[in-house]
Amino acid sequence: MITLHHCVSARSFRPLWLLEELGTPYELVMHAFPPRVRDESFLKINPLGTVPALFDGEVAMTESAAICQYLAGRYPEAGLAVGQDDPAYGDYLNFLHFGEATLTFPQTLVLRYGRFEPEQRQSPQVVEDYSRWFLSRLRTLEPRLKRDAFICAGRFTAADVSVGYALLLASHIGLDERFKPAVADYWQRLQAREAFARAKSAEREAALAQGVSPKASMEEG
Repeated sequence: MITLHHCVSARSFRPLWLLEELGTPYELVMHAFPPRVRDESFLKINPLGTVPALFDGEVAMTESAAICQYLAGRYPEAGLAVGQDDPAYGDYLNFLHFGEATLTFPQTLVLRYGRFEPEQRQSPQVVEDYSRWFLSRLRTLEPRLKRDAFICAGRFTAADVSVGYALLLASHIGLDERFKPAVADYWQRLQAREAFARAKSAEREAALAQGVSPKASMEEG
């Protein structure tokens, strides 16, 4: 069985959501955020001390977008991957990784210098600069989402999960109030998916059962 190590609303929500979209069995192991600080034993599971950490037999992975690509490809019958012979394949790969590399990165700086650093090291200027950086990158999505309901291939794919997590993170730090209309509508569509709701319920139930706070990781402290 697949095992996923997860913190509430952390990047590991991407594979959790995708597992719910796939409907495949998995074990969810919850950790307090950040696990490298709160649980030294976790370093034996992932020496980086970060989530996600996913294990599938002999396969071990720690990059959230790569895990989504792996899972969607492993279960092609679910229709969440785009094949290499599909004209949308390039778009699929591009936006699958755009969600992490381009959209999530600036938000980590917003979080670090707005919430995680000690007060004397926090920087409102860094927070605003990287908030704008993130929002400017959403311009890539706006015209596309005015035409289509989803990012690529005319249907929901793992690329939407990757981008969708970046929008979830933005909602936790108040940046969703600055979304343009097409992106805002898209975010509402993603939240309305049954698998998204199941993933949110799964993390909450597992957190409570395993003695971990069900609050979003970036809201702790």
